[in-house]
Amino acid sequence: MNINWNEIFGITVSPLELVVRGTAIYFFLFIIFRVLIKRRVGSIGMADILILVIVADAAQNGMAGDYRSVSEAFILIGTIICWNQFLDWLSFHVPQLKSVLEPAPLLLINKGQILWRNMQKEYMTESELLSKLREHEITDLKEIEKAYMESDGQITVLKKKP
Repeated sequence: MNINWNEIFGITVSPLELVVRGTAIYFFLFIIFRVLIKRRVGSIGMADILILVIVADAAQNGMAGDYRSVSEAFILIGTIICWNQFLDWLSFHVPQLKSVLEPAPLLLINKGQILWRNMQKEYMTESELLSKLREHEITDLKEIEKAYMESDGQITVLKKKP
């Protein structure tokens, strides 16, 4: 059994090309997932996982070109992780940028009344909302002063004061 160490760890594609490809795909996917799709109802379903797998597979060829070695994969993955960390750091230190990259909380219930227009914006059904409210041990909408969908898809509930 022969192991070709150069094939495993050698670099056959320019590291700069890998960085440029990784950067381009990262920002394309970043725009899709953080700006266009924005948020979901606080959970990942089977369809979400399927989308992630398909997107990853589709993006792989665009990012990778013809690389074959582990070292080249490390460069590509490192590029993507660095951009993700940098944007998180930047949005932490530049609050104006955070407001662009993450949606503001969306009011779903106001004084016990469901705001249907806002529910439609997020394609959220009444049964999904009621399910999330039950997680907060709420069974009657009249108990709620306000309920928001946060930028991460979680539901925040402010109960009426007794």
